[in-house]
Parts: sequence; structure tokens; C-alpha cells
Amino acid sequence: MIVQQTLTQLKNLGLDGMAHAFEEQITLPSSNGLPFEDRFAMLVEREAAYRNDRRLTRLLAKARLKYGQACLENLDTRVSRGLDARLLTSLGHGEWIERGQPLLISGPTGVGKTWLACALAQKACRLGKSALYARLPRLLEEMRVARGEGIHKRRLMALAKIEVLVLDDWALQPLEPYGREDLLEIMDDRAEKHATVITAQLPIEHWHGWIGDATIADAILDRLLHHAHRLTLKGESLRRSGKTPKTRTDPETIVTN
Repeated sequence: MIVQQTLTQLKNLGLDGMAHAFEEQITLPSSNGLPFEDRFAMLVEREAAYRNDRRLTRLLAKARLKYGQACLENLDTRVSRGLDARLLTSLGHGEWIERGQPLLISGPTGVGKTWLACALAQKACRLGKSALYARLPRLLEEMRVARGEGIHKRRLMALAKIEVLVLDDWALQPLEPYGREDLLEIMDDRAEKHATVITAQLPIEHWHGWIGDATIADAILDRLLHHAHRLTLKGESLRRSGKTPKTRTDPETIVTN
């Protein structure tokens, strides 16, 4: 009776991980021989792990990653696609996120830019950081619609809070005037505060011309290029080569942008 009351109270307090661990201890005879301090420490450890798992699940759901299973541990740096193993190891530690530094991933279509960006965003979620994946053309169109619906400012504020924002398909199509303005607002909100990952086929030296307006281009690139990490991937398109995903999910085996 006391055991059931304890379980009920733990669940009412939101300590589900501890409740499950307590039930396991009751059913395992080997737990009876452990000191109270050890058993209690095991309960606390299980609760912490349970909360971490739930938080990670929430962060990944909100991130809406195009490749949800992408992770740095499955990245094969032996592949000659311009992957800087030393830089990737550094990025995996997350200091660039804490410093709010941009990461620019460029290269031709199909070489793994999107997959790598998603892997880094997934790592950010595992570090307890919020992330969001968005295709830039679609995001700018959503921002245009938000203007008409009167929620434009609210959308900008929400984007500004994201700790790792992935902007995929950068410079894929011409910018409209409203797109330039929104892009400047997004970059200004994030500069030296939160990390931004950009994937683009267009080489970085041509971004100024793509933005179109020289003044706005200067402002955007000034906020974006300083202190940015750069990865330039190379190789043939996996789509054209006809390669299909294998068991190991790395840029050689995943068809991505």
C-alpha cells in the first residue's frame, strides 16, 4: 500500500523517470542489498536521464530537420568531399553555438550540404540548444504572408530566439525587395548572439551580387561573414551518380542538396 502511494505521489509530482526506476528496484531482488544512498542516487540519475530524453525529443520535433536521422557520429570524414575533419570535430563540441558564430556550407548540388547542416543541428539539440531547419525561399515567402496577417514582428521575434537556425537553399532564386529586408532583419537579430547555418550552391564571393541592393548586401554580409566558419564541399552529385543510401548514413550515401 505504501509503495503504491509513493508511486502515485512521484507521478503526481511529474517524477515519472524516478517512478519507473522505483518500480524496477522493487521487482529486482539485487536492489535490496544496496545501501539507501546508492538506491536513491540511481533514482535521481534515472529521473535526470528521463528528463533529458524528453527534452531532446521536444527539441528535435521543433527543429523539423529535413534529415532527422543525420548525426555527426555517422559522418565519414575519409570521403574526399572537402570535409575538414579538424573543423568538424571543433564544431561538434558546440563552442561556435555558444559564441553565436555562423557556419557557411557551400558546394554543388548533391554533395551533402543539407545532410551535414541537419547533423550539426541535431548535435545542437543533443547539447540542449533549440534549432530550426528552413528552406530560405519558403521562409521568406512565409514572412511575406506574415506581413499581410499582422504577425510579421512576432515571426521575426520567434526566429531571433532560435539558437541554431539552418537556412537551406540560400541564393537559390532571386530576392524580392521584401526578402532583402527580412533577410537583413533576421541576420541583424542573430549577429553575435545565435548561430546560423547556411547551405548554398552559389559561391560566397557571389552572394553580394545575388542580394542585389548594394547597401543591404553590405549590411547582411557584414553581419554574416565576420567570425564565420566555412566548409566548401566538392564532388559529383549523388543524384547524377545514381548512388542509393546504404546502411551508413553519411554524405556519400545520402542524397541531399
